[in-house]
Amino acid sequence: MRVDGNGSAMTKPRVVIVGAGFAGYHAAKTLSRLAGNRAEIVVLNSTDYFLYLPLLPEVAAGVVEPKRIAVPLTGTLRGVRVVIGEADEVDLQNRWVGFTQAEGDRNRIAYDRLVLAVGSVNKLLPIPGVTEYAHGFRGLPEALYLHDHIVRQIELAEQAEDPAEQQARATFVVVGAGYTGTEVAAHGQLFTDALHAQRPRLTVRPKWMLLDVAPRVLPELDKRMSDTAHRVLDRRGVDVRMGTSVAEATADGVKLTDGEYVPTCSLVWCVGVRPDPFVAELGLRTERGRLVVDEYLNVPGFPEVYACGDAAAVPDVTHPGQVCAMTAQHAQRQGKLAAHNIAASYGKGRRRTYKHHDLGWVVDLGGKDAAANPLKVNLAGLPAKAVTRGYHLLAMPGNRTRVSADWVLDAALTRPAVQLGLVPANAVPLESTAPEMPVRNR
Repeated sequence: MRVDGNGSAMTKPRVVIVGAGFAGYHAAKTLSRLAGNRAEIVVLNSTDYFLYLPLLPEVAAGVVEPKRIAVPLTGTLRGVRVVIGEADEVDLQNRWVGFTQAEGDRNRIAYDRLVLAVGSVNKLLPIPGVTEYAHGFRGLPEALYLHDHIVRQIELAEQAEDPAEQQARATFVVVGAGYTGTEVAAHGQLFTDALHAQRPRLTVRPKWMLLDVAPRVLPELDKRMSDTAHRVLDRRGVDVRMGTSVAEATADGVKLTDGEYVPTCSLVWCVGVRPDPFVAELGLRTERGRLVVDEYLNVPGFPEVYACGDAAAVPDVTHPGQVCAMTAQHAQRQGKLAAHNIAASYGKGRRRTYKHHDLGWVVDLGGKDAAANPLKVNLAGLPAKAVTRGYHLLAMPGNRTRVSADWVLDAALTRPAVQLGLVPANAVPLESTAPEMPVRNR
């Protein structure tokens, strides 16, 4: 009989899963089904919900209510113990994870198998002023803040007597034309156009700019999807600047790399993500900040430790020499495979290597527009919209009916837009300044 880190007895094997994003959530759900009551499964996460990230732009634009995309862990992960806390210490030799609870108490939990699925954080670049004046778009607080910020700037623009101030407040700059940035700009232009229509005193049309150093929007996806998205953005009046980024950010605007200065009060940072810095403190081998694992998702030298999702450099066996991209599709499938391989380590089934072929991508562009290529069939307009929303409903582990109801209401009724002020700007900094905690590996 083993003893837990807090002194309690462990009567059956315990699997601790750190993180409840796409990888961690699906690892827990799959393992619960495979193990039944033969193992104790613990999810350690900083929140009590799984966040369905792809719908964040719709939350910011007021299409979907925030709680709809926050799926409770308790109740949807049957047979899984949920512990709310921030992991900040790992003792790999003695097999326990230390964490800080919501009210500051320190605790630790022992494990027989450990799954590291801590995910990613905002990717930062050494650009003057960005950390001070930009806001990221990785979580629910940031989406809520952006929604309020957009409404507030439009209201202030309407009240402004100075035309220059009015234009600056009605200008929104998004950096990063990947999946998230493209959707934020597309939804944002529709949202601010609706706000403009409700405010006859606002004499300038709100303007959205989308910047990226890449040669095209959605550079990681098929070019035909990129072309579809660019056409939609152009039609709506979004100012798309490829090969251009921010050289400096100030309180009053941004200086672009081409030398132009754009007065604005809104800088949305969607450049990309980087692995959670937590993994770099483990003392294990990393590749570009991601934990090195084998094709079975095992950490070399520690067969009881698995890593998956954005925090893991999982070999891409379909492209030898490369690692899998940091996407929700990969994370979800890797989480499921980690569960199968953990079950195999206890004698249930055989372990498998991670091998995945993309079945296609979907990009929601707001309104009746979307881009999709299911099974490599390129779609645009309403057919793509139907596929996109169908995919999201299938991929969400809960709240499907509520999300569908929000979509119906948005199509039938005028979208309400108020700023509740629940998330102040200082609560969603682009870069956390919290001190890092030590991690023990021996």
